[in-house]
Amino acid sequence: MYSRADLLRILHLTARQLANWERAGLIAAAASYTFADLLKIKKVRDLCAMKVRPAVIRQSLEAMQKQAAGMGNPLLEAGASCTAKHRVAFRHEGRLLEPIAGQFLMDFSTREHVVTTTPIPEDEPTSCEESAASWFARGVALEEDPATQTQALAAYQKALEFQPAHAAAHINLGTLYYNRQDFALAEKHYRAALQADSRYALAYFDLGNVLDETGRVQEGIKTYKMAVQLAPTYADAHYNLALAYEKVREPRKALKHWQAYIKLDTTGPWSVHARNQIHRILQADSLKLVHSRRS
Repeated sequence: MYSRADLLRILHLTARQLANWERAGLIAAAASYTFADLLKIKKVRDLCAMKVRPAVIRQSLEAMQKQAAGMGNPLLEAGASCTAKHRVAFRHEGRLLEPIAGQFLMDFSTREHVVTTTPIPEDEPTSCEESAASWFARGVALEEDPATQTQALAAYQKALEFQPAHAAAHINLGTLYYNRQDFALAEKHYRAALQADSRYALAYFDLGNVLDETGRVQEGIKTYKMAVQLAPTYADAHYNLALAYEKVREPRKALKHWQAYIKLDTTGPWSVHARNQIHRILQADSLKLVHSRRS
């Protein structure tokens, strides 16, 4: 644990800066801090240095937790970037998302200022929890560059050596394996994340993707439903659940989740597809009703 004085010294902050972030709701006031807290506050410091206002950071965090429901701490679990409009974007599942607008961005690395550096405290982490947090943060930073994703895998594995039940490390490992189409290892880590945290909506969603991808659609439906149950505003889970119901030819069940999706994503390209699906299902039901009356 680090004292308040340690935190100010290690991160080169003033007491006024820290107090301002506490008042803005970015940081909980505390007498002592974990190493993970230091990593989070360092991200806040770096974003503020890029002229992102504290209120915008807070709004971005809140919006990201709705967009990627189940993600407990976006500043640590996803790479944070400062956009040209002084907003915050997060890298999530290989894409850059600006959560306030709910839009995916073109990833021009020369135009985005990515906050990935991990602070090295003057006193090295001593506990397993702090060491796991440090390795996890390195993994997130390494994952930003496709050329260093193998090192990211190693960093997440190292985090798990210190803390085998580190749910977010399992999730990120699973996603790296999923993107490599190594679905067996992806499934292993998503299930491990759920063993560590049975209420982790993101883990249910990601596991559902693996099950769907490997032809176990009915199992995937059950898993997506758990994600939606835990996080009713999880737009992507509604979308994928609707797709899964379409695959098993249950359009009326799909309809409910297409409708839920368009309430959460009102303007994006996926919303257009969802609206088309809703129109198609309702039109088919109308035709069935007309046919039934004539019969």
